[in-house]
Parts: sequence; structure tokens; C-alpha cells
Amino acid sequence: MATTGHTYPQLHALQADITTLAVDAIVNAANPALLGGGGVDGAIHRAAGPELLAACRRLGGCPTGEVRLTPAFHLPARFVIHAVGPIWQGGQQREPELLASCYRRALELAAAEHCTSIAFPAISTGVYGYPIEAAARIAIATVQDSLALRPAIREVIFCCFSARDLSIYESLLSAPGRTTALA
Repeated sequence: MATTGHTYPQLHALQADITTLAVDAIVNAANPALLGGGGVDGAIHRAAGPELLAACRRLGGCPTGEVRLTPAFHLPARFVIHAVGPIWQGGQQREPELLASCYRRALELAAAEHCTSIAFPAISTGVYGYPIEAAARIAIATVQDSLALRPAIREVIFCCFSARDLSIYESLLSAPGRTTALA
């Protein structure tokens, strides 16, 4: 059967606690120190146990737009990929580029570790203040583009904290042609 265009693996959004997902890798919306914090970061550190903090200390931090890998310890996932997203400053400080880099680099690292499933939170949309719709557009477009190079990844979950965030992701995921705008 001949097809045109790219066939995406299963991309979907759900409202859930990311620490409960049994996927190969969950992505942590981390701060540059990688030493825990609030929101998703704090929840992942609490659920994974103190071994996660010890592993993060050995990494020595992570720059904005980059990712680091640790085991998931007491989580049902195999790995935690720590992604440091940008703090929203109006969009003129390379925020879209840095946010896209988090998603792209996380998928590169997941593929290198032979992961077939990965769950992302809405990176930078909590205390870092990135507007959710703009961040979701970047997340979806970057994941779609990156998956063309990583066919082994078969499932990507956008794990949403709120019903409002879920609605935004579901709307963008169901749009004809999906989304391609990075702003």
C-alpha cells in the first residue's frame, strides 16, 4: 500500500500524573540545577525517591534547551529525561528555539536508549510562564518533525496537568495537517 506524507506513531494527550505512566521514559520539566523544585519536577523527585536526587547531583546541572538522562528509580518508567526549558520573557529571548530544543533533544536521547514510548509534560508552562497554546504548538510540531528521524519511537504522550491544557493539546492534535507553527 502506497502512502503519502509521514505516518506518525501514536501521538496523544491525556490528563494524568506523569509519575504514574508506565512508559520507557518520562520527561521532567527541570531547572538548570537538576536538584528538584516545584510542580512536575518536585513530583517526579518525590515519586522516584532520593536516588534520583543523588543521580542528578552527579550530572552537575544542565543548560537551558538541553537534556540529561537518569534512571527512573521508583517510577514505573525506565528513564527520566530532564529537560530545562526557557523562562518566558515575551518570546524575544530565543524561547521558541530553546523550547523546541528540549523536545528534539529528549527524543534523540530516548531513541539512543532504545525507548519506544515517551511522555512529556508541558515544558516551561508552569512557573516558567510560557503561554500554553504557543508551547503546545511548538511541542507538537517539534515532536512530529523529530519522529521522522526516529521510527523506533512508537508512542508519544503529552501529559497534561489540567483539563484546559488537555483541551488545547487535543484541539491541536486533531487539527487537519496537525500543527507546524513554532510560535
